[in-house]
Amino acid sequence: MKRLENKIAIITGGADGIGKAASIRFSNEGATVIIWDMNEEKGKATVAEIKENGGDAEFIRVNTAKFNEVEAATNGVIGKYGRIDILINNAGITRDSTLKKMTPQQWQEVIDVNLTGVFNCTKCVSSYMVDKGYGRIVNTSSVVALYGNFGQTNYVATKAGLIGMTKTWGKELGRKGVTVNAVAPGFIATEMVKKMPEDVLKAMEQKVPVGRLGLPDEIGSAYLFLASDEAAYINGAVLSVDGGITI
Repeated sequence: MKRLENKIAIITGGADGIGKAASIRFSNEGATVIIWDMNEEKGKATVAEIKENGGDAEFIRVNTAKFNEVEAATNGVIGKYGRIDILINNAGITRDSTLKKMTPQQWQEVIDVNLTGVFNCTKCVSSYMVDKGYGRIVNTSSVVALYGNFGQTNYVATKAGLIGMTKTWGKELGRKGVTVNAVAPGFIATEMVKKMPEDVLKAMEQKVPVGRLGLPDEIGSAYLFLASDEAAYINGAVLSVDGGITI
């Protein structure tokens, strides 16, 4: 039996990068995958790829920063499938700048998606999970939440905030059958990262004890484990998947 057989899984930001890798991985393990993303072209392409490989998926255009859109999308999934078993809060953006140069708009845009968006999704979805007495919620933090990062005041603030939210929700929802955990990725070789200059990539690799960047599918594997019944007794944890960069 596949690890996510007959599970209904929402993956935000599932159209590309780590989210796409997770969407494919979850589908291969038997889940029906609902991708919430703003990129309709890539979202539908990922769904088509999943279906070509015999999986079940659909795309819904959702701006997670807008509560009314999340609420409507959640109600739509419940109306169609009757339940939501898994929520992967993967969607996130960057608007990097030093504190001196960062604009209020850059600050707010990242807060809206990376922090408020996760609140919106979890608030809407968790109530249905509680009703069923079962749920797996995984939030995407970052290793920069653990040690900070130059030029990322807004991003670090959101990713550190997610760790606090994860632990709080773990306490609130754990006794109701819903576990909440976080994954903190390190340097991951997404298509966007791989376009960086070669010398920058080499410098990044040298900082990692295992000597390489992580793969999107390796983060997808962490999501998969925490979303599976194998992780039923893990709650409020933060799993660093970073090749040892934080040691």
